[in-house]
Formats: sequence, C-alpha cells, structure tokens
Amino acid sequence: MDNDNGNCNTIPTLRARMIATNPNLGTAENQDRWWLLGTTGCHLCDVAEHLLSQFQAVQPIRYQYVDIADFDEVLMMEFATTIPVILTPSKRLNYPFSVLDLQQLLVAS
Repeated sequence: MDNDNGNCNTIPTLRARMIATNPNLGTAENQDRWWLLGTTGCHLCDVAEHLLSQFQAVQPIRYQYVDIADFDEVLMMEFATTIPVILTPSKRLNYPFSVLDLQQLLVAS
C-alpha cells in the first residue's frame, strides 16, 4: 500500500491545500470522508470508483469523488500521473489497489 511515507502531517497539509483550491471540500461533512481523486475520462478512475462501491457493500465508508481538473494547475499536476488516488484524513493510497487494500486502509486510518 502506498501511503504518506510515515509522515502523517503530509496528508492533512495536502488536504488543506486541496480545500484552499476547492472550498467545497472544506465542509464538515467532507472532513472525515475518504476522497477519491480522479478526472473525467479516466478509465482507471472508473475502476477505482467501482472498487469503492464494492467495498461499501461490506464496510460503511463514505467517500467524495474529487475531480483534479477543479484544482489549480500546480496541484492538478501533482496528481495527473498518479490518479486514481484515495486520500483518507491521514493516509494516501495510489492505484492500483484492491478491495483488500481498501480494507487495510480502513484499519490503518
């Protein structure tokens, strides 16, 4: 599982940068959600969203799909070659991942 390389301050900082670019992510409702980062036309993002849907059938997680095209160019380019990416409030999971990886992410978060 790809993660934040042991530095838990990295993910909250990254999420704060994303909220600064897209204030809709800063709602209280979105603070504890997982974020699936992707973009329109990305077939791997569609696969990742399907995996999350399968995972939701057995685990009650909530996630928000976040289109990286809504970010400023610098932030968008940070993810352009790694999407789909899941960000929890404390962890990062880069694709490829499986339902088992999602389970491990849930336990680690």
